[in-house]
Amino acid sequence: MVARGTSKLLVEPAAVATGDIAFNLIVFFLVCASSQPDSGRKQDIPSSQQQANQEQKQEHTEILVTKAGIVMNGAAVRSADLPGRLETHFKGKPRLEDRVVVIKSRPDTPYQNWIEVTSIVQDAGGSITIQREEEQTVTVGN
Repeated sequence: MVARGTSKLLVEPAAVATGDIAFNLIVFFLVCASSQPDSGRKQDIPSSQQQANQEQKQEHTEILVTKAGIVMNGAAVRSADLPGRLETHFKGKPRLEDRVVVIKSRPDTPYQNWIEVTSIVQDAGGSITIQREEEQTVTVGN
C-alpha cells in the first residue's frame, strides 16, 4: 500500500549538464596532450654511411666513456682536463673533418657521463661520431 502524499517520481539529470561535462573533459585532455617536446642539448651526429674509399681513413681522436671515467687515445683523463687536451689536440686542424672524435661507451655508462663528454667535445670544436658494432659474416669450413 502506498501512503498518501508520497509519489515516486523519476529524477533525471539535466541533459545540458552532460554536454558541459563532456566539453570540459575534452578540453582537459587536449591541454594535457599538447605539451611541448622535451628540450635537450642539440647535438650534430654525422650519418653512418660508409665512405667509398676506405684507404683514405684518417686517424681520429678516440674517447671511451665509462662509469669509472674517461679514456682519450688510451690514456685516462679527468673530465676537468678534457677541454684543454682536446683544444691542444685540435690546434693546427682548421677543417672539421680533421677534428672528428670517435666516442665509444659501454652499456653501463651513465647517461650524464655521455652528455658531459659530448658537450665538452662539441664546445672544443670537435665533430662527434659514434662507433657502432659492425656486422660480420663468419664462414665456418667443414
